[in-house]
Amino acid sequence: ALGKKCSSKKAKAAALSLLPILTWLPSYPVKQYLLSDVVSGLSTGVVQLPQGLAYAMLAAVPPVYGLYSSFYPVLLYTFFGTSRHISVGTFAVISLMIGGVVVREAPDSMFYVLPANGTNMSAVLDVEARDARRVQVAVVLTTLVGIIQIVFGLLRFGFVAIYLTEPLVRGFTTAAAFHVVISQLKYLLGVETQRFSGPLSAVYSVKAVLSKITTTNVTTLLLGLSCLVFLYVIKHLNERYKKKLPIPIPGEIIVVIVSTGVSYGLSLSDDYSVAIVGKIPTGLLPPAAPLFSLLPSLVTDSFAVAIVGFSMGISLAKIFALKHGYSVDGNQELIALGLCNFISSFFQTFAITCSMSRSLVQESTGGKTQIAGLLASLMVLLVVVAIGFVFQPLPQTALAAIIMVNLLGMFKQFRDIPSLWRTSKIELAIWLVAYVASLLLGLDYGLLVAISFAILTAAEYEGIKVFHSNSSIYFANSDLYVNTLKEKTGVNPVHIQAVRKAQKKLKEKTNSNHSSPLKVCAKVSQPFSSSLPGCLLSVNTAGYVDCKYTV
Repeated sequence: ALGKKCSSKKAKAAALSLLPILTWLPSYPVKQYLLSDVVSGLSTGVVQLPQGLAYAMLAAVPPVYGLYSSFYPVLLYTFFGTSRHISVGTFAVISLMIGGVVVREAPDSMFYVLPANGTNMSAVLDVEARDARRVQVAVVLTTLVGIIQIVFGLLRFGFVAIYLTEPLVRGFTTAAAFHVVISQLKYLLGVETQRFSGPLSAVYSVKAVLSKITTTNVTTLLLGLSCLVFLYVIKHLNERYKKKLPIPIPGEIIVVIVSTGVSYGLSLSDDYSVAIVGKIPTGLLPPAAPLFSLLPSLVTDSFAVAIVGFSMGISLAKIFALKHGYSVDGNQELIALGLCNFISSFFQTFAITCSMSRSLVQESTGGKTQIAGLLASLMVLLVVVAIGFVFQPLPQTALAAIIMVNLLGMFKQFRDIPSLWRTSKIELAIWLVAYVASLLLGLDYGLLVAISFAILTAAEYEGIKVFHSNSSIYFANSDLYVNTLKEKTGVNPVHIQAVRKAQKKLKEKTNSNHSSPLKVCAKVSQPFSSSLPGCLLSVNTAGYVDCKYTV
């Protein structure tokens, strides 16, 4: 009977660990939380929709796949995630990394075909075949990213995030912001250029845009600049008056609605050659197995996307958890993101993580739980199944403006440089190496170089030990934690306490005006050197600790 009771307790603990929603949903305070979560969910949803469309462009897949990626993973995270405030879904940096892989594996050059009605005509790009292949690549990559994150979570590898230190992540994301802006220049100007990936891709992209600068579509440029200015003003107003505004002004959805209306009313696509989003199929796609034959060439890229995605998610989750007084489990977050990516990939999505801008909206508008995220995903679902076709005339330059303005916060990270110069030259070096390597070599190779450099700069200082537990501490594992700590450090607090008591007694017996060297010994499991207030500890030849002090 006792064995059955223990087994049931373990099963219940495992279920609660895998499905954190079971720990809070049964006791969800409807009267106190529901209204706040509804307002937060609707506010986040109106941001999630345009960002889903825009970040699909970064991932080099048709816009509707950004909507799929803004629905399925968000829905799943409600059940598996431990953070109450982050907004998962499409994110610029991850989308750009996916886009680089997709373009490398399915470049335009693979899909030029000769017209069937003549041999004297030049080859034309088969856009439909290209996009279908790119979606396959993105989906398989996402499947592999999900598998890696799940395995890492089950193996308790949440600690890998410690190798992505804050200076490394900030330098890396600043470089990524430059890559994103450069990739959007052609949409803002209305010029057609090849998309590059790999080392020096940023240089080649800028060169390609400049070579076509004389073919700029003036209508596209004016519309894009208008959207940029409007979004920047709205962003400034939201930041300046965030304490007075009940919810942020939804600048992005306003831009989407107005620019779509202008494009449709003035026939910008037909009369002025303005590039638009194009066909958005109505409804959801049936589940389909990824094309696993593509896996071998995507392994390295999937590790990079998996680690960066998790690092972005856990860092933001910990910030909100600290602010609101709860804890998040790094390993469960890995599993949650992995399940979101793996399961969703069978419904044609690309890899996701949390978005800083949406998470700030979800938290600042009063979101209490992931019910807010669930409602945001249902808003996206409504658009996909009912009114997606409305956004077909949406100009791509408007989406480029949305992407660029959302990256303003990342460019502010250049302010790190003077502060790091004053506080830590090593961390400044990590920031700069991460930035330069990622900018010039591409995000995948740049990340590898940055992590390698960060590991090489790590140093152990005498007398300082950092002990990290990779899971939450509770009654069942507290003894194991304490015993492991003693074993790793070689210090037994009982012996240290004995030294302190002896020190206190000797001080009481010694005349305060007379000083003499005294020695106390305590046995430890291995040699070490440390210090206590007024007491210098060292190990003698017999394996005992000498505590030398002067009174």
